[in-house]
Order: sequence, then C-alpha cells, then structure tokens
Amino acid sequence: MQISVAVVGAGAMGCLFAARMAEAGARVTVIDVDPLRLDAIRSQGIMLTDDAGTRAVRVEAALAQHFPGPVDLLLLFTKGMHSAAAIASVAHLRSHGSVALTLQNGIGNAEQLAAVFGADRVLMGTALIPADLTNPCAVETHGFASLQLGAFAGADIGTVDRIADLLERSGFEVHRHSDILHAVWQKLAFNASLNAIGMICAVPNAGLDNPAGRRIAIAVVDETIAVATSQGLTLDRDHILTNIDAALREHGGHKASMLQDREAGRPSEIETINGAIAAEGKRAGVATPVCDTLADLVRIVEAAAAKRASA
Repeated sequence: MQISVAVVGAGAMGCLFAARMAEAGARVTVIDVDPLRLDAIRSQGIMLTDDAGTRAVRVEAALAQHFPGPVDLLLLFTKGMHSAAAIASVAHLRSHGSVALTLQNGIGNAEQLAAVFGADRVLMGTALIPADLTNPCAVETHGFASLQLGAFAGADIGTVDRIADLLERSGFEVHRHSDILHAVWQKLAFNASLNAIGMICAVPNAGLDNPAGRRIAIAVVDETIAVATSQGLTLDRDHILTNIDAALREHGGHKASMLQDREAGRPSEIETINGAIAAEGKRAGVATPVCDTLADLVRIVEAAAAKRASA
C-alpha cells in the first residue's frame, strides 16, 4: 500500500526529502506558508540535483489549511523558531496510526510534536546531509546522506523500522538508535560548532578551515559535551571532531544554514542551537562562555539587519 507523507517546510531539506520519498513511491505533499513557492512546486515539481544527476520530481503542494490528509507520516522541516506555529497548522492531520518525525536542527522540536501528536507517535533524529536550495523549487546535494533515527518516547521498534525502511528506499543511510537523544546532542554539537561562526563571519565552511576557526569550533564542542554530561549523556568527542573536519575539508563551499538565513534576510535558529546550549548550561550550572558569546553576536547581526530593513 502506498504510504502518504506530508513534508512541512519547503526549504532545502524539506524539498530534498519530499523529492527522494516521492521517487521511492510515496504519495508526498509539501506544506508551506509561501503560496508562490507552492505554486512553483505544483507546476514544475522539485528539481533535484544529486550524484545521480538532475531531474524533476512531481509532488503535491498545499497550504496547511487546504490539505485535509490523512497522512501516514508527517515530517517537520521548518526552522525551529517556526515549529510551534507549523505544528498547530497541521494538528488536524493527526489520526490513529499517523507518525510525526522531526530531523530538524537543535533541540525542543520533538517535545512540541509530542504535545500534539502524542509522545508514542513521535520519532526524532538527525540528518547529516549538505543540501542547498538553488531556486524556490530546486535543491542540490552531493556526497553523504546519513540519518540517525529513533523513538522520542514510547514508539515501538516496528514504527521506527517502518519509517527507517521508507527512508532507506529513498536513498538515505539510516542508523537506528534505541537512545536517540545521544545522537541528537552529537548533531547539536556539530551544528553549534560551525553554524554561528559561519553566519557571523559570513564565510562558507572553507573560511573556518584555519587555526582560529577550528579553535572556536572545538571550544563549542567541549561546552556542549559538558552540558550534555550534566544531563546524563555521554557524547563521542572524537566522532564530532571527525565530522567537523570532514565538513571543512570536503564541503568547503557549503554555506551553513544560519549564513543562508542571513543572506536571505531571515531569522536564524540560534535559539535552538547555541542559544539552547547556553540556556541548558545555565539551568545546570555549567558555564558556556563561547556559546553565550556566539549567540549574542548572532543576535546583534540579526538586530542590525532588522533595523536596516525597517528604516
């Protein structure tokens, strides 16, 4: 039986997953708040460029209020600061047997999904995939496409396996976890180490491949590990640093999502990444001076941009 999927958020990752799952045979609908982007996707499909070449992939597209569902899988791919509004807009898609999945950056998104869909119907994880939106309905990705996947709370292993199987058929390398929080915090450390610095300095990954950039990135990783340890989580420092090195050396031209947000005049996810690490550290009594400073610098950059835009 064909699985029905709603992908909420038509950014780079949302378009990538929508196209790949449609190619795997799922019935996919992209949900977004931008009617012009939805019109483009509806009329042209998603232009997907990856190691297999470039092709147009047809999917459905709709505003949340115009899509009645039901769906077997809802995949949330908005920015973290938009999660609450996005989840509220698709609450009507909740039904018996439906599963909600977040692979978003940062922390706190799964808890918001659980409040609406039920903790036992929520999966969470991470996506280590370089993807760039090259126009409103075109996405490009090359190289690794690695996912970490597990249950937020209470979902049975059969549910995890069913969704993992779909993602594997869609061309993703899926690693199943019995304790997904460790993987989420590992990815949080990776994102926090590169995103904010790239945004503040306005450089792609290659611009951080120097002693200064690496010193700051490593300091962020160590702060994140300290905060995670206070919550009973043991992170693999060597693995995080290996991923950072790969990103700097193998994907030097990739612009971090926060830098893409800055260039597009959008607010960033700083509050669910470095800002969230700082907040959790404060609650636990763990000092996070580098994350504190990076989060404040991003806030300054964004406040200045907002002031210019309103002038």
